Amino acid sequence: MNSCASEARVRRVVTALVVCLSTGLAGCSTLPGQGPSASDVAGTAQSAPNEHYDGYLVTRLDSRVAGILARKNGASFHGRFADHRPAPSQVIGVGDALLVTIWEAAAGGLFSSPVIDRASPGSHTATIPEQVVARDGSVTVPYAGRIQVAGLTPPEVERRVVKALSGKAIEPQVLVTISRNLSNSATVAGEVTQGARVPLSSRGDRILDVVATAGGIRSPVHETFITLTRGGRSATVPMQVLLTSPEENIFVWPGDTLTLTRSPQSFTAFGASGRNALVTFDALGISLEEAVAKAGGLLEYQADPSGVFLLRSETAETVRAIDPSYPIAPGVDRINVVYRVDMRDTNTYFLARQVRVENKDIVYIATAPINDLQKILQLVQMTASPAATARTLAN
Repeated sequence: MNSCASEARVRRVVTALVVCLSTGLAGCSTLPGQGPSASDVAGTAQSAPNEHYDGYLVTRLDSRVAGILARKNGASFHGRFADHRPAPSQVIGVGDALLVTIWEAAAGGLFSSPVIDRASPGSHTATIPEQVVARDGSVTVPYAGRIQVAGLTPPEVERRVVKALSGKAIEPQVLVTISRNLSNSATVAGEVTQGARVPLSSRGDRILDVVATAGGIRSPVHETFITLTRGGRSATVPMQVLLTSPEENIFVWPGDTLTLTRSPQSFTAFGASGRNALVTFDALGISLEEAVAKAGGLLEYQADPSGVFLLRSETAETVRAIDPSYPIAPGVDRINVVYRVDMRDTNTYFLARQVRVENKDIVYIATAPINDLQKILQLVQMTASPAATARTLAN
């Protein structure tokens, strides 16, 4: 009696599973899996963001989309800062320290000692003690008064002092030197051996020159980024780019700030891949092709080759280029985008080589539909086994 009841129960379960199979597994929404299927990801895309702007755009990765992504402008010092020449001639600024030396043509003048005898002709020169340029941009020169020096070069200051001493000193000549140059310097901070204010030479110093003067970087090159801030504008570039692209190693200007930060780059791999993990990569980035390989590739018999997805947040400008009809609410500058990659198409492999994976991207590989069928058959076997065992024992 119990055996008959068990067999009836098995028949009911099998019948239910067959119905489930006949409807394309639509009713089997509770089967265990590694994430949403390809149809789940593409099918739930909203045509427009809702009031909380939490929608996303799904687009197929084809040659047009790959071209748009390949043309995305990465951060560039050369592109961000238009003037690539060395800084203008060094000028004196507030806080700089100056030494002023004055010569006269004959003894007995304001800055020379009198002739005592033929063996001692006297001194025709005098050096004024070091002075710091005051907040009003001036220094004091004896018999010349306050001289405005801020914003001038040393030769321009020399001419001003000579003019002020004319008629007072004997054919004066003046030499002005900057003994401590604070205004013609750049600040280096962050992941450097010794953060400091680095004086800039008159020949011009490039970014790597200034970083080397500060002792070099402390963090690994492939994890280091440099941010250059100048006049309210800034750009961030990987250190590796400066080492491999000489045009990015631009001249540093007075007042610039260089901030070096350590920022390991990574993407997250999910789904039917050989690795479900946080995967790191160099600051120069990797291609989508390399990212899939780093994630362990597509698992045989489990992965859906038509359901490889790259998920990221894109700028509104990029989304408009991909799909001009996609509605973007006012004030929204970032939109979530899902790129669908069909690895069954040979051409897709070449496209995946063009597309760069960015920091914090997600690479998701969907489970193949046949894998759900295998799970159902396993459930059938697990359900039927106890009844078969009971029938064997009864006989």
